[in-house]
Amino acid sequence: MTQDISASTPAAPPQEAAGGTAPDPKRRLAFAVVLIAGFMDLVDTTIVNVTVPSIQRDLHADYAQIEWVIAAYVLSFAALLILSGRLGDIFGRKRVFLIGMAGFTIASLLCGVAVNPEMLIVSRFVQGAMAGLMVTQILAILHVVFPPGERGKAVAIFGAVTGSSAVFGLALGGVVVQWNLFGWEWRPIFLVNVPVGIAALIAGALVIRESRAPQRPKLDLLGMPLALAAVVLLVYPLTEGRRLGWPAWTYGMIAGALVLLAVFLAYEKRRFAKVGSALVEFGVFRSRSFSIGMAVWFLFWTAVGGFFFVWTLFLQQGLGWTPMHAGLTAATFAIGVGIGAGNAPDKLVPKFGRNVLVAGGIVNAIGFVAFSVLVAHYGHSLASWQIIPVHIVSGIGFGLIVAPTLDLLLGQVPGEQAGNASGLLNTVQQLGMALGVALTGVIFFAQVAGASGDAADEAAPALKSALSSAGVTSQDQLVADFRTCVQQRADSVDPSEVPADCRKDAPKVAGAFGGAIARADSVSYSSAFRTVLLLDAGILVIAAAGFLTLPKHSRPADAAAVSPEPTEVTA
Repeated sequence: MTQDISASTPAAPPQEAAGGTAPDPKRRLAFAVVLIAGFMDLVDTTIVNVTVPSIQRDLHADYAQIEWVIAAYVLSFAALLILSGRLGDIFGRKRVFLIGMAGFTIASLLCGVAVNPEMLIVSRFVQGAMAGLMVTQILAILHVVFPPGERGKAVAIFGAVTGSSAVFGLALGGVVVQWNLFGWEWRPIFLVNVPVGIAALIAGALVIRESRAPQRPKLDLLGMPLALAAVVLLVYPLTEGRRLGWPAWTYGMIAGALVLLAVFLAYEKRRFAKVGSALVEFGVFRSRSFSIGMAVWFLFWTAVGGFFFVWTLFLQQGLGWTPMHAGLTAATFAIGVGIGAGNAPDKLVPKFGRNVLVAGGIVNAIGFVAFSVLVAHYGHSLASWQIIPVHIVSGIGFGLIVAPTLDLLLGQVPGEQAGNASGLLNTVQQLGMALGVALTGVIFFAQVAGASGDAADEAAPALKSALSSAGVTSQDQLVADFRTCVQQRADSVDPSEVPADCRKDAPKVAGAFGGAIARADSVSYSSAFRTVLLLDAGILVIAAAGFLTLPKHSRPADAAAVSPEPTEVTA
């Protein structure tokens, strides 16, 4: 059954819930539980990024191990998304959700008490996999427990909260590191999930109604490993390629992923024709709007994922801000998200339809361009108060997109395919972010390296002045060392590494070097960040044009008279 995303006001009486039954009386409590769960899942994709130095110092981890702490979660999370959507359809969405919540809570505890890097990496793998089990069930649960008249607003709120969770992760991580609660350094970022997870697990068991597909699909024992292998082969090189220097085998893995994907799709199509059930229900692609919307959704998250990746690098590495300063400044993005998401479903979409999404892409792009202008003008002297307005503008555009889009796309598929469609949308989002991080990382760090010579030239006069003030007369070799130092830092994949030419024993010389390096970093990172901002703005404009291909308004809820929605099996 398709439904109008504009129908987020009380247009449908209680008896018009999905499947023709009365709406779930506990639906709002269930919504609170799954909203908290989704927020926890997605916050953990970014919260580690700002705590890296603390983890590295406490566990004596090398940079490769730290990269795996981050990549393990993303890899296992993305790998489970398609599979978990189908598992929910078969075994029950509530059951799979609660299993995921329990596993996520236990894994968070293990992360928080990790005694070495290996234990933390394994725990992060488990944590990501359990998050993948959980998050796919959420949209399917909302699709089932809310009647059409309320569903749009619920999905919009979920989209806005989870969409801005990456920003909250950065802010929360910065605060935790700065405050060093109980002297535990980075550990509270994981341990806070334990009491919240236990409470959500108990509440979820009491208030979430069980649901599954009306005709129980058969478990696809061959399709599952094929899909899992394809996702892993694609996501692994995208997340690890830059650190490894993009060796030939990473491209081979990507090519292998595409081959496996083709094999998977051919097998699934044959299986569906033979037994009437498949891991990916091709029925969801009968909707042209859903298919096009998935492609545009992927493009949107490619731009946003790339921006989130370099954003904090610029603020911390380029401007030298503390994690807390960077995180709290970044959190103002969420103010804009709240404004956009708060007005899109109820007030704007009913009047303007898909044009709201188009406007969101353009407004977001304008915010990125304005950010680029600010960076070009102020450089290393850029202050939080100057950034906040463009953060809010970009956040408004982001909110105008993430709030209504999920409901629009889920509204294009029948209710019995909600779990499958939810898994596909979440997978597309994660793959888009992974691709955005990979492509943006290549471009950003190439720009940093390319600008390092000019950055050293710009910072050299300040270095000479500082050395003269310190009474150092032999400056030529020190300036040459400084230029080499800046280039080596730009070429290094480990930001914690200190090249030999950067290490100076004399305190006065070391102090002069430190100030000049900070100035050079601000120049090279500013140049690279401007390039990424303009690139992402261009992608957002293309995504905005893609939204024009969607229906101006989705079909009204009473379209069920033409295309009835099979009743969900609930308990």
